[in-house]
Amino acid sequence: MNNPVNNHERLMQVILAPYISEKGTFLGETHNQTIFKVINNATKKEIKAAVELLWKDQKIEVEKVQTINVKGKQKRFGRHLGRRSNWKKAIVSIKEGQELTFTNLSTAEGK
Repeated sequence: MNNPVNNHERLMQVILAPYISEKGTFLGETHNQTIFKVINNATKKEIKAAVELLWKDQKIEVEKVQTINVKGKQKRFGRHLGRRSNWKKAIVSIKEGQELTFTNLSTAEGK
């Protein structure tokens, strides 16, 4: 069976975007953690491998990954009810002394 942690195409699709909020910046400053929006069926091992793959030039090592399933809110558009989609949030803790920079990410095809 194909190991999903070693599948580079899958790992490049796991992380959708960094999630910027007040809580996220507080966690980044105090606990050396970063919040990402990830695909709904991603596992903690996949998220860890994806972060280490994307920042392999900086030799980032992930200590811990926490995931949260965020329920979509129900919204009204005039008299019509709508619903935002559910999504998954990952809080990634990296080792002390390391820092994630979003300016120069490595790609799997280039390296």
